[in-house]
Amino acid sequence: MTHARDNFIAWLRNAHSMEEQAITMMTAQARRIENYPDLKERILLHLEETRAQSETLTRLLAQFTGGTSTFKDMAAKLAGTAQGVSGMLTSDAVIKGTIGSYAFEHMEIATYTVLIAAADELGEEEIKASLEAILAEEVAMAEWLEKHLDDITRIFLMRDERDLLAKR
Repeated sequence: MTHARDNFIAWLRNAHSMEEQAITMMTAQARRIENYPDLKERILLHLEETRAQSETLTRLLAQFTGGTSTFKDMAAKLAGTAQGVSGMLTSDAVIKGTIGSYAFEHMEIATYTVLIAAADELGEEEIKASLEAILAEEVAMAEWLEKHLDDITRIFLMRDERDLLAKR
């Protein structure tokens, strides 16, 4: 079981870094949004969920290893910052940001699905339950984005046609 446990710990570290990246990206994205209040509100809600997820993963990692990977976390935050800056430079930032968020949510869903299977294999029922709670939040965010992508796109196009600062 040593290899399975080692893989599980590595995947938990990666998930923590992924959540740190998500925090950085969503913070930048929420700061830029001005004309899409429903999207901004949902991002801010998920940002709080994501901060709690990161704290949960920190606690889980402490049970196994004593902590997170500072290097991976810093690299993830740097990647999130770069994505945030690049979004400022495009005329359709809200659309690209929403598409990026939708794709990122699905990466998180896949990550937590793997972690849940590994926790189950290792007999870590409490950890599995924590991961299932995180997965439910990621699925809810992905579903919200899917449901609202059409409206966000149409509002963007309408604002763009009328020269109403559509990107923000």
